[in-house]
Amino acid sequence: MASVRHETVIDASPEHTWDVLRDVGAVHERLLPGRVTSTRIEGDQRYLTFPDGHVIRELIVTIDDDARRLAYAVVEGARPPVEHHHAAFEVRAEGAEASRLIWTTDVLPHAVAAEIRVRVERGAAEMKQAIESSARSPRR
Repeated sequence: MASVRHETVIDASPEHTWDVLRDVGAVHERLLPGRVTSTRIEGDQRYLTFPDGHVIRELIVTIDDDARRLAYAVVEGARPPVEHHHAAFEVRAEGAEASRLIWTTDVLPHAVAAEIRVRVERGAAEMKQAIESSARSPRR
């Protein structure tokens, strides 16, 4: 199994960063606005709809507030297609007013790891921008 790990420092408190990440039903509003157009929750399943109409179904495995860790698995609609996809976000304090976002993704087959890495890096940059922007302005 290939493992892709990406870390980025976000100019927002770990509390704020975690609040955005753990809000699993608001990905389209708080975490990846523009990249995801709608989010639907049904039990422990999350459905993400993209601008082209494509839908990914994920299983929310755990939301651990104490560890600031969110684990999920893509179970349908992965691009590129995969046999297995499990990922986790962790939020850690980085100094007094910043946070470190750690995103680890395990995938099969190994051959998709390079493409997954590109998507994770791009996604993390978009998440960083959204989280920092919302940290600077009060939530409505």
